[in-house]
Amino acid sequence: MATENNILLNDKPVFYRIEGQGQPVVLVHGFAEDGTVWEHQVEYLKNKFQLIIPDLPGSGRSPLNDADWSMEYFADCICYILDQENIKTASMIGHSMGGYITLAFAEKYPDRLQSFGLFHSTAYADSEEKKTARRRGIEFIQQYGATKFLEQSYPNLFSDLSKKQQPELVHKLLARYTNFVGLSLVNYYQAMIVRPDRTHVLKNFSRPVLFIMGKLDNTIPYEQILQQCYMPGLSYIHTLEQSGHMGMWEEPELSNVFVEEFLMHGQFV
Repeated sequence: MATENNILLNDKPVFYRIEGQGQPVVLVHGFAEDGTVWEHQVEYLKNKFQLIIPDLPGSGRSPLNDADWSMEYFADCICYILDQENIKTASMIGHSMGGYITLAFAEKYPDRLQSFGLFHSTAYADSEEKKTARRRGIEFIQQYGATKFLEQSYPNLFSDLSKKQQPELVHKLLARYTNFVGLSLVNYYQAMIVRPDRTHVLKNFSRPVLFIMGKLDNTIPYEQILQQCYMPGLSYIHTLEQSGHMGMWEEPELSNVFVEEFLMHGQFV
């Protein structure tokens, strides 16, 4: 049975829902998404785990607020949710920007994490090339609006194979998420540009770390994530051979198995 709740942060509600019972697992969505991006994983995992699924401020059912956004701020937001639910420790899995937030959480609150996973994400800071691309994105959003920006951006998240075999996935993403407020996207980008390198978090974390990579990912290249897999003491490493940056939708069944196995093994480490 699902429950819905809010915390109040900077005088604005932050929405989250809870599905299932068992070991707590936080699923953190990425840029220009909300918690519903995890729909396939929630349906598959809710019978074995207690899933905490927030909509980050500025996404989904959580309105934009006037806070100074950063990965650390969003990590605090998730910590407040866990405190409200009296959850002392949890596992956490973040997609893309959600992975940056998960790493910030692991740095600030390592004792609150039983394990964590990076789903198409990286511990590296933005390169200068990436920062320049994000700044161009900000300029585009400010000039043409969020919807035009997302219409151009979303197709690039999927592999050419997925776009050919499952064209409905791009349409689904566009239909669901193109109502973003432009300022939310701008603020997310600015927060990502200034985030630090957190490879030390991978090296220092003493419990299991999951890496799920898309072999055909153009957003965070496969080779870049592969370089980081040796850093934790205990890594679970999986490749989605046919996926770009949206493996939870492109190859949901395999993604579900990878996440479930990691969470089940992590309980006994």
